[in-house]
Amino acid sequence: MRIISGHYKGKRLQAPKKLPVRPTTDMAKEGLFNILNHSFHFPSITVIDLFAGTGNISYEFASRGTQHITAVDTHFGCVGFIKSTAETLEFPIQTIKSDVYSYLGKVRHKADLIFADPPYDFTTEEFAKIAELVFTKELLNDDGVLIIEHSKHTTLEDTPCFTNARRYGGSVFSFFEK
Repeated sequence: MRIISGHYKGKRLQAPKKLPVRPTTDMAKEGLFNILNHSFHFPSITVIDLFAGTGNISYEFASRGTQHITAVDTHFGCVGFIKSTAETLEFPIQTIKSDVYSYLGKVRHKADLIFADPPYDFTTEEFAKIAELVFTKELLNDDGVLIIEHSKHTTLEDTPCFTNARRYGGSVFSFFEK
């Protein structure tokens, strides 16, 4: 895995092989951040990274200057790897080991951007539940966005608050706003 831009541009990170993850590809990540560059000033936003896995997306935000990042994952090894990497690189990433649905039900702070990269084999209902919790709990600041990464074989266009989707290879980023 590689950080594609910012202070640590080009930095390669090697996650332990035993982690149950599917990191976002460099091509998809670059496309996503090209879109986000036009909407956000990274040093001034708050980000929540759900199903954080290796922390790939969190590191990209941190490298670009984001100071408030929360990475949530249920797997002990993933959370440990993110925490260790964040400490080594002095990234401002708070790690939380939790089931994402439980976390969304309890979290009290809002974010400008919430990114979710759940397993691709989730049902449409499981993906939609993420959006439902984010919007019913009002977890986004004004002009905030929820982005859910999923397979090209899944469509979330009928999910409330859906605005658009962008496809990069086999990955799709679906965008949701108030």
